[in-house]
Amino acid sequence: MHPAFLIPGSVATVPIWFVNTASWHDVRVGLDHRACAFAEASGFEPTVGRHAFLPGPDGTLAGVLFGQEDDAKPKDPFLAGKLATTLPRGAYRFANAPHDARLAALGFAFGGYRFTRYGKSGTDLRLEPPGSADIVELSRIVEAVYLARDLINTPANDLGPSELAAAATTLAVHHGAEIRTIVDEDLLGQNFPLIHAVGRAAARAPRLIDLSWGDPDAPKVTLVGKGVCFDSGGLDVKSDTGMLLMKKDMGGAASVLALAHMIMDRSLNLRLRVLIPAVENSISGAAFRPLDVYQSRKGLRVEVGNTDAEGRLILADALAFADEDAPELLICMGTLTGAARVALGPDVPPFYTDDDALAADVARHAGAENDPLWRLPLWQPYDQMLDSKVADLNNIATGGFAGSIICALFLNRFVTAAKAWLHLDIYAWTPAAKSGRPEGGECQAARALYALLAERYG
Repeated sequence: MHPAFLIPGSVATVPIWFVNTASWHDVRVGLDHRACAFAEASGFEPTVGRHAFLPGPDGTLAGVLFGQEDDAKPKDPFLAGKLATTLPRGAYRFANAPHDARLAALGFAFGGYRFTRYGKSGTDLRLEPPGSADIVELSRIVEAVYLARDLINTPANDLGPSELAAAATTLAVHHGAEIRTIVDEDLLGQNFPLIHAVGRAAARAPRLIDLSWGDPDAPKVTLVGKGVCFDSGGLDVKSDTGMLLMKKDMGGAASVLALAHMIMDRSLNLRLRVLIPAVENSISGAAFRPLDVYQSRKGLRVEVGNTDAEGRLILADALAFADEDAPELLICMGTLTGAARVALGPDVPPFYTDDDALAADVARHAGAENDPLWRLPLWQPYDQMLDSKVADLNNIATGGFAGSIICALFLNRFVTAAKAWLHLDIYAWTPAAKSGRPEGGECQAARALYALLAERYG
């Protein structure tokens, strides 16, 4: 059980009352008259996100008032996450029901996350989950999100390809999964030329992480996550501002590991495979160059139009490898394009699939889980923009338009046998703190996909 949650009744807890303009009168009637007088004297009003501490007769904290949205138009299911930035350490419970008790409990736990690896203190807040909530399910989701956030927040000097492989190994051992890695020159010997080309300039060797779990006869679900542990842009070097957050360029890998944890911990009835090409896109005499041409694992010859479009190159080899198994569902996640951020901002990753039923399920679960995603089209007329004069295709398109769609179309070239394919262009970062989402690394899409998989294979 995640330490953010308490077993109901195990310790004394401080009640939190959710109030708005419609419910404030009824809540006030139920309060101790001294606490009510204190709240009124302190000027508390039931506005969204406002809180007030209620003292007990002995001066201890007897309760918390927290303003929530009107019943007719709740907009932020994680609003309770704001409490994790204001409450003193201790144990709490919901005295009445917020709009969605399960999501409010998750928002509270997510809001309590702190990255503590380098000595910053964490929070010591615990919540007794609402009576209708499954504490085991809540815990596995919070554990997964914390795992992804910790990996993304870790700087590249302490999280390179080998350390990412070690994190995957720790997860595999915990769940009894099988894992192997293909490292450095062995990538060439086993036909992963694009992964090797992108990672060969770095002092830390590139590798492909391959994790397998579950009944071999169960439906096959394969997750592929981009693991660029730092992206300088290669010889097409990024600007200083463009490079600043590139420790997060392995956010796709972190998110698929989070999803894998939820799947394995729930023991879903599927055959799981996780593939993570882990590299550092560096600059040296060994760096791959603009207009180099490489034959991919798929056999397609790829011309390098820009070395800063490296994520799609390593994913191409990993997707081709995954596709050889013809999985029932092949999911690809990566921090890939600035174009996706321009189109939808940092909070709403686009996703791509040509399976309308799958797209509808993804959108439905994204909404229900407050894990926003938005479908963009695999617009086939744009596919010709990837044409190369010397090879089968280029890794970028000329003109600069539709960058996220172009990337999805590039990756789609390497998937032919999977029954269904889903690609997500995530950001993996919260640039400004929001309720339940502290500034820093963020696990995107994994909770929505977990809900989808639990519905299909639970």
